[in-house]
Amino acid sequence: MSLRDKLNSDMKEAMKGGDKKKVGTLRLINAALKDKDINSRTEGAASELTPDSGIIDLMAKMVKQRQDSITAFDQGGRPELAQNERDEMVIIQSYMPKQMDEAEAKAAVADVIKAVGATSIKDMGKVMAELKAHHAGKMDMAKAGGIVKALLG
Repeated sequence: MSLRDKLNSDMKEAMKGGDKKKVGTLRLINAALKDKDINSRTEGAASELTPDSGIIDLMAKMVKQRQDSITAFDQGGRPELAQNERDEMVIIQSYMPKQMDEAEAKAAVADVIKAVGATSIKDMGKVMAELKAHHAGKMDMAKAGGIVKALLG
C-alpha cells in the first residue's frame, strides 16, 4: 500500500471513529498533496506526486512549518495555538520514517563521505546530494549540512 493510499484509508477510519483532529490534519496533508500535484502538472512533470519519498519531503516541510509556528506562538503567549500545532506535528510525523538521532546521523554522514571520496569542503555538494538520495526524510538536511561541514572542515 502506498503512502498516499494509507493516508486516505486512515482518513476514512478517523472519520468513522470521530477523531476530528486526525481528520483535519490528514485533510491538510491531502490538500498539500493535491496542490503539489497541480503545480507539477503545470510544470510539465508527471500528473501526480507518486513516489513516497516526494510525499515524505512534503510532510517534512509541513513539520518544519509546524515547528516554526510553535516557536512563534510560544513567544507570542498563545499556548493553545502552539499545542494545536504540536498535535498536528505528531500526526504528520507518524507517517514519516523514524528520524535519525545525532549519533546515527554522524555515522551516516561519515559513511557517505567515505563512499563519495570527499576530502574537502568543496565536495560538500556531492555529499549532500548522496545524503538526500539515501536518507531523505530520515534526517534533517540542515543539521546534516552542519555535520558535513564539521567532518570535512
